[in-house]
Amino acid sequence: KGYLNPEITTGSPKDTPSVKGHLSSDSSSPRTQALCLFPLPLIQLHWSETTGPHGQDHWPASYPECGGNAQSPIDIQTDGVIFDPDLPTVQPHGYDQLGTEPLDLHNNGHTVQLSLPPTLHLGGLPRKYTAAQLHLHWGQKGTLKGSEHQINSEATAAELHVVHYDSESYGSLSEAAQKPQGLAVLGILIEVGETENPAYDHILSHLHEVRYKDQKTSVPPFNVRELLPQQLEQFFRYNGSLTTPPCYQSVLWTVFNRRAQISMGQLEKLQETLSSTEEDPSEPLVQNYRVPQPLNQRTIFASFIQVGPLYTTGEMLGLGMGISAGCLCLLLTIYFIAQKIRRKRLGNRKSVVFTSARATTEA
Repeated sequence: KGYLNPEITTGSPKDTPSVKGHLSSDSSSPRTQALCLFPLPLIQLHWSETTGPHGQDHWPASYPECGGNAQSPIDIQTDGVIFDPDLPTVQPHGYDQLGTEPLDLHNNGHTVQLSLPPTLHLGGLPRKYTAAQLHLHWGQKGTLKGSEHQINSEATAAELHVVHYDSESYGSLSEAAQKPQGLAVLGILIEVGETENPAYDHILSHLHEVRYKDQKTSVPPFNVRELLPQQLEQFFRYNGSLTTPPCYQSVLWTVFNRRAQISMGQLEKLQETLSSTEEDPSEPLVQNYRVPQPLNQRTIFASFIQVGPLYTTGEMLGLGMGISAGCLCLLLTIYFIAQKIRRKRLGNRKSVVFTSARATTEA
């Protein structure tokens, strides 16, 4: 199964020209590929606006594909997904190997992005997808809603995206970015828990070094696998797009049902440290998530069967009231039957006493 959208047509990688203008002369470098997924110069994104002159609704004016009918993120309504028992489990290879080279952390003005070595790749997909970079999306300071994908209209505090490209068919991330299923992205919903997550501190502890746009720093290699949920068996799969311009509709999305957790302090560090400008006066880099896009005719597949409540809250309340009323009626019925039996027994006792007294008198 290819899980291709009907709107997307495939073509031979050899017949399709490479994307131009998205890589520097050092395009063979994995780090360069990771940092140059988005075209430069990129329009100033106004995340908090949807209808303003530079808001998300106006992205298609500069990047037409942002107005396509296979856009991401989406609101995953679990009652509409299709269970596919043939979906193999996603297998992150090399994620738990520390490596020897430091990783580049970069504030590109719309997110914080970490380059990943090509030794990381995914199994369980139609082809081999090699890792290129990961980045985060989050909300306003003091809010717990900053994820891009939603499940049943519920957003989480943040979201991690791990970007991979089809290295079997294409020679670079930028070349694959415009091709159908050229990219594979893992979406990890992040919620707030009671304790700190040491894995995320490998990134968050360096945010102050990339406070301003275009600043970069080096991060020691670490176990990237620990950024993901412990169990990866439950996930949703659909065809979509990049969630920032140029919004290429080339992404095979895997959104995990289970969530990662960070502490409130870690979330606050993410929400309060970065700036979307190169210098003071700074513009806080917050609310850098795209709102859910229409699903249109796409299908969402699930690797697991949805187990949810059989009734809604209102139905449960009505059912509870009905059961209570039924129990009350049953108790009242039992009470009246008991009273009737008691009166009958008293009547029989009086009759016996009366008959006995009368027989004694006659004797």
